[in-house]
Amino acid sequence: MNTSQRFRDLHTRPGIFVIPNPYDVGTARILTQLGFEALATTSGGFAFSRGRKDGGVTREEALQGAKDIVACTHLPVSADLENGFGDTPDSCAETIRLAANLGLAGGSIEDYTGVSEQPIYDFALAVDRVRAAVEAAHLSGFVLTARAENFLRGRPDLRETIKRLQAYAEAGADVLYAPALPDLASIEELCRSVNRPVNVLATAALAHLTLDQLATAGVKRVSVGSALARVAISTLVEAAKASRQGHFNWLTDGISTVEINNYMAG
Repeated sequence: MNTSQRFRDLHTRPGIFVIPNPYDVGTARILTQLGFEALATTSGGFAFSRGRKDGGVTREEALQGAKDIVACTHLPVSADLENGFGDTPDSCAETIRLAANLGLAGGSIEDYTGVSEQPIYDFALAVDRVRAAVEAAHLSGFVLTARAENFLRGRPDLRETIKRLQAYAEAGADVLYAPALPDLASIEELCRSVNRPVNVLATAALAHLTLDQLATAGVKRVSVGSALARVAISTLVEAAKASRQGHFNWLTDGISTVEINNYMAG
């Protein structure tokens, strides 16, 4: 069974699953060894690892980073493909074709324009972009996730978000995703309103929720976005600040080289 089918099966079996987001080969190896069933790349985490701002990598760089992760794990890998690296439906389709050819099991296309003055694509264009991505994806069994970015981009309109995700489902998207939903009630309403598996982004606002609660709400998949990268960077920054002040107590908290080597050996 190929990785795309294995990934698709995770979405059709009973229950919920967590899909963590490595940002380089090392973190992908660690997460594979920790027993997860699939991985997803993170555009933000990958950009940070390259010394860039979120959204600051090219399509070629993002695909190469995803390819490196695919090569280091036996798990299905889904790629964060941002807005398809272009405004047109054709650009979305081309990005999906390139991603599928790398052995990725799936990937996401979002409706964020990258332009602060008009952050979300017009409805009709957004649906056309998803439809083109779906047509390219389904030629190879690639699992297409469609993202509605309203809540992440300063437009917290649940009704509009649900309308978009319903349209993306009608266009053929396999999984639906609205990052940064604020609470369990919003998640429940979204899940009730659509007929596709729903991915939820774990955020600080949702940190008190359990997997069981999310499953009961109707969630199929939980990702963490750039959070692992941000936690790692936070630890580095705090340790570096302490070192600059002459304090090294943080050295007792780190995982050992032996343990890291064991993860990398896998």
